[in-house]
Amino acid sequence: MIRIMGFTHDHMIVEDVPLEKLKSGDYIWCWVDFDRPTEKESELLSTFFEFHPLAVEDCMHLLQRPKMDYYGDVEFMVLHAIKRDTLNVEEVDLFISERLLVSFHHQKQPEIDSAWEKVLAYRTGKRPKWMRGPVAAAYIIIDKIVDEYFPCVFDIEDELNDLENLGPDEAVDELLAQVFALRSRLLKLRRTVVPMRDLMYRVVNSQHIQKVDEHHSYFGDIYDHLLKLSDMIEADREMTSDLRDSYISLNSNRMNNIMKTLTVITTIFMPLTLIAGIYGMNFEFMPELHWKYGYFGVLVLMFVLGGCMMLLFQRRGWFK
Repeated sequence: MIRIMGFTHDHMIVEDVPLEKLKSGDYIWCWVDFDRPTEKESELLSTFFEFHPLAVEDCMHLLQRPKMDYYGDVEFMVLHAIKRDTLNVEEVDLFISERLLVSFHHQKQPEIDSAWEKVLAYRTGKRPKWMRGPVAAAYIIIDKIVDEYFPCVFDIEDELNDLENLGPDEAVDELLAQVFALRSRLLKLRRTVVPMRDLMYRVVNSQHIQKVDEHHSYFGDIYDHLLKLSDMIEADREMTSDLRDSYISLNSNRMNNIMKTLTVITTIFMPLTLIAGIYGMNFEFMPELHWKYGYFGVLVLMFVLGGCMMLLFQRRGWFK
């Protein structure tokens, strides 16, 4: 599907502009959105708009790293949008020229729809001076995409806080599995946020994008958001590392306590086993073998010996 809005010379916004009228001169600039285009519609990037073949190829072959390229008077951007539920990345491509903005995406993007509606909202009211031109519309698209990163990070932080508040009686294996799952999700976010941050740094400091100086503070605000997101992700990764180390230490401590308990029990029963083994031999002329009270005497000896060893271990703090 292709949808087009045009901006007339008297600053009116017109929807559903026919494609053949884009080059008529009736509009100051136009926004063309390729929303889940068919193969035939995708060919218009080359045949009608005559964009550079390398840029068109990047649109066709997913998934490109966020970047910005210059092709004559057209700036080409690759952006990454994130699905909140899966953290899967979907590509959004922008072509920006003096009189044209083309957005291209293979999947439905709520961020593009939201930006489209925001631009259309100025039709019923006074449009601010900064909101004039393709660069301004591109800013709205990028801002909407970046804003959707924050809920993804906040969801992970909420889960981290829940993990941090769990008691020591929880199963360590399950806790570690959750921590590693969170680290994996943070890594996916980092692979998107950091390249987008680098891209916005280039945009803010670019001398190629037309009229970018007029919107420098707005793009700088997006760059600040991405810096904040990067810091939040790094802080969350450090927290998961601390939680991982804590859980591993807790698991080691539990294992040490178990081994200490088993060692104490084994140590107590070693002399008892020795006594039982000696008197369990079938020699005919063993001492005390025919003693009337030999059985009870050996039992008493075992109990006394075991009790003395338990008192000795208790005094040394082995049961703490």
